[in-house]
Amino acid sequence: MCLWHFAKRYFQRLSEAPGEGGSLGRSLKASLISLLVILSLSAPLSLSADDDVILVFGDSLSTAYGFERDKAWPALLDQQLAENGLDYRVVNTSRSGETTGGGLRRLPDTLEEHEPAITLIQLGGNDGLRGQPPQRIKSNLREMITLAEQADSEVVLIGIRIPPNYGRAYAERFEQIYPALAEEHDIELIPFLLEGIWDKEGMMQDDGIHPSAAAQPKILELVWDMLEDSVK
Repeated sequence: MCLWHFAKRYFQRLSEAPGEGGSLGRSLKASLISLLVILSLSAPLSLSADDDVILVFGDSLSTAYGFERDKAWPALLDQQLAENGLDYRVVNTSRSGETTGGGLRRLPDTLEEHEPAITLIQLGGNDGLRGQPPQRIKSNLREMITLAEQADSEVVLIGIRIPPNYGRAYAERFEQIYPALAEEHDIELIPFLLEGIWDKEGMMQDDGIHPSAAAQPKILELVWDMLEDSVK
């Protein structure tokens, strides 16, 4: 149970308990109210404890890099779920600069904390940009998929491509990682997160790597097409 829900439950019990009307009881209640306010301001995108979690576990392509967080596709996905009256909420634990190695190290604790019903793994791009061996990238992603599956979480793997200047042979080996793992684990695959986006005017930032705020609804469409059947 997260700290926010623990504090809320404790406050409810304190309020219902007899003999707590003294100064100590009032002081405890006041402190707990302050704690609840602080925690609510720092909570994930949604605070509905009864909703199943969709975990977005990625890199800067999922972190609102270069624009406001509420315009990023994970935030738009959370809004779409709410508008459709679906009992899911999005928890976005993506980190700018994250690699598959870093993701593998922190995924166990993330799964334990959030207990996601669905896990979207969007990693590998930074490994590719650093020229990491495709076999190592594939191994790290495989371990993350296995960890999520062992936690009874449905996995959606999100692929990415790297610029052609890294060499055709390397780019092809890299791109093959995602469909191979999807077939191996029999999981859903979004082959390329920036499909129909990367070569369109206004859809990419000046660095040519990160999608712009204008591209986020397009990315949402791509993700929603894959997720819709699973969440309805």
